[in-house]
Amino acid sequence: MFGDIMGMMGKLKETQQKVEETKKRLDFVLIDEKSSDGLLEVTLTANRKIKNISVSDDLLNDKEMLEDYLVNVLNKAIEKATNVHETELAAVAKEGMPNIPGMDMFK
Repeated sequence: MFGDIMGMMGKLKETQQKVEETKKRLDFVLIDEKSSDGLLEVTLTANRKIKNISVSDDLLNDKEMLEDYLVNVLNKAIEKATNVHETELAAVAKEGMPNIPGMDMFK
């Protein structure tokens, strides 16, 4: 029994390390999103850090339009990055779940 508990604790610690490694790796996974007309493009990491914003000169003359583009494109990019982030972390967590009786609903 004690060995089982120690085994589970080791597995949880190992999973925690894998989660941290995955989070670091996601800093290098880039998500690109652009407006349908290509006037605005953003790049962010799967950890949702903005790396680049490219704005067409056409948008620089219309502050309201630029703001709308930024909101829309950034929200789409953040949603994509969040999906990648959650999928990657869920895969690591699922892989590392110890075999606890009654807890197989997480597998």
